[in-house]
Amino acid sequence: MNARRPAEKLSPDAWTPGEPVGDGFPDRRRWEALSEEIRACRKCPLGAVRQHAVIYRGGVAPRVVFVGEAPGAEEDRTGVPFVGRSGRELDRAIVRLGLSAEDVGVLNLLKCRPPSNRFDRWAAGTCRPYLDRQLELLRPRLLVTLGAHALRALDPNAPPILKTAGQPRALGHGVLFPLLHPAATLRSRAMRRRWDEDVGTLAAYLAAHAP
Repeated sequence: MNARRPAEKLSPDAWTPGEPVGDGFPDRRRWEALSEEIRACRKCPLGAVRQHAVIYRGGVAPRVVFVGEAPGAEEDRTGVPFVGRSGRELDRAIVRLGLSAEDVGVLNLLKCRPPSNRFDRWAAGTCRPYLDRQLELLRPRLLVTLGAHALRALDPNAPPILKTAGQPRALGHGVLFPLLHPAATLRSRAMRRRWDEDVGTLAAYLAAHAP
C-alpha cells in the first residue's frame, strides 16, 4: 500500500493540541467541553505536577485510533501526544500504513505525564472514563493499542503483549489490533524486528478491510 502523504506532513506543527483536524465534526462542542474538562482535571496527583494535559492529535473521523500509555517529557511540554522519539517511530509506521493525518487519531490512556515516566495504574483508572468518552465521539473503525498497559486497559483478558501483538482481536462490536509500544524499538533489535513485522501485518489487515 503506497503512502498518500510524506512523513513530514505528520509533524506535530500541523496539529492544534486537543482539536481534531478536518471539517464536519458533528460533536465538536462535546469534544471541546471534554477537552476543557481534561485540562482542568485534578482528580489524581498527576494533575498538579504536569505542564499540559495531553489530549489528542488526529482527524475528526479517524479510520484508526492509536491508544498509547502515557505522555513523556516532550508531550508534557507541547500538550500533543507522541511527538518525541517514540512519536517519530509511530509516524513512520503511519506513513508505511498508507494513512493520512485525517485517517488517524493518536491519544493516550493517561492524560498527564507520570513522574519518571513510570506508568501509574491508579491514575489510569481515573483517566479511563476520559478515554472512553473520546472514543465514543471519534468512533474509529479500528483501535490499535501501543504497549502492554494500553492493551490491558482495553482488553483485560488478553494474553501477554508478546503473544498478542500483530493479531487482530474482537472487542465488543469492533476490532482491536495490539502492537508493541514504539519505544520498545529504541531498546532492542529484536523488538525492532518484531515491530516491523507487526506493522506489516497491520498494513495487510488494513488493505484487506479498506472501506
